[in-house]
Amino acid sequence: MKSKRLTMGLSAVALCAALGGVYQGAALAGSKSSQVDDNAAATDIARARKALADRQGNDAVRWAEAAVELRPQIADYRTVLGQAYLLAGRFASARTTFNDALTLSPGDGKVALNLALAQIAEGDWTGARQTLDSNSGSISVSDRGLAMALAGDPISAVNLLLPVAKQPGADAKLRQNLALSLALAGRWQDARMVAGMDLSPTDADKRITEWAAFARPASRYDQVAALLGVTPAADPGQPVALALNASTPVVASAPAPVDAYMPKTPAEVAAASAPVDAGTITPAPVVAAAPAVSTVVFGPRAEVVQPLPVQPAVGSKAPLIKAPKSAIKAAAFVKPMVAPTTPGATKVSVSKGNFYVQLGAYDSAGVARDGWARASRAYSGFAGHAPTGMSVTINGKSFYRLSVGGFDRAGAAQLCASYRAKGGTCFVRENAGDQAVSWKK
Repeated sequence: MKSKRLTMGLSAVALCAALGGVYQGAALAGSKSSQVDDNAAATDIARARKALADRQGNDAVRWAEAAVELRPQIADYRTVLGQAYLLAGRFASARTTFNDALTLSPGDGKVALNLALAQIAEGDWTGARQTLDSNSGSISVSDRGLAMALAGDPISAVNLLLPVAKQPGADAKLRQNLALSLALAGRWQDARMVAGMDLSPTDADKRITEWAAFARPASRYDQVAALLGVTPAADPGQPVALALNASTPVVASAPAPVDAYMPKTPAEVAAASAPVDAGTITPAPVVAAAPAVSTVVFGPRAEVVQPLPVQPAVGSKAPLIKAPKSAIKAAAFVKPMVAPTTPGATKVSVSKGNFYVQLGAYDSAGVARDGWARASRAYSGFAGHAPTGMSVTINGKSFYRLSVGGFDRAGAAQLCASYRAKGGTCFVRENAGDQAVSWKK
């Protein structure tokens, strides 16, 4: 999939930024050959940073690998290499490299956030959430919330971001991250309302359209690829020569934070349908969004909302909503989220048995978790039933089967038929080794 850039409010996705600080602790300092290697590595990493700034991923990889091979204990060098791998669309190598950098520089929130992104792109949502939890003290709430949503837990993301968004001093980036998390949780009206606090109605509608397509990835890496504006590539993995063999952590300087642009969108508008509750929030002064390097272009969509009246802002070419200086009452705001259900579904009576309703086969358990969330939103009859699954290999390719079951044959068939009536796809089969899913244990 060739991805164009969908830029969002993750401040640590600094693919085009030079990292701050110079490593001062080379263990071999003092020898002439060591000094030559230090200089060569510094030259290589400078070239890698320039290639990152020019968005030349393969060149950045080449120079950064050379620098890391010369000086494998410098965490900053490995961080640059990880960013180069991300830009080149090599997510498995990025994951390995950021993990090494975090070993050398434990507690570095910027590195941890990038590691989580690489894990998400690899379909390891459980690992990504563990990385975010383990480094929660060093990752900003705004960044951590959006990353949680991308890692398949948008409800927890909303509940993390919402209280902070209501506090004085909350900025536009945090509100947009909240809005995207709401969108990924299926709360489109709430997402539209929050996005509109910093954008004109027209721009907010366009953003929702972009997010509507972003929320339905075809592959496990689609969202991260769109976020970074990269094209996934065949990845042979990090070269063996660059494997980390350090026994003592070396703390290097942290990368300088870089604010990513917010997404620019096509001209269509998307549907919004969930109820919104009243609340209080303090918006920051509105600033026109900077233009993204490129935009995500999606195919035509059928959803349409009625256009909202435009409120022009003085001195701005694009209509913006002007925020007051003091706290305001938002016309509507969201409450902390609970798992949504679809009203009106008939409760299916099932008995215990050996039959399962298979809902799909996915690239990984992480992607299957998102599939379960979507199925549960589409059909409330799954409420009270625990998802199950199992890993299988077919023709050399690994899949994760998502199911729900332990039912009698008639009950399983009726449940599947009811889900199909809501637009879902499924079939009934006997137990093939299905186990409780890891995210529900």
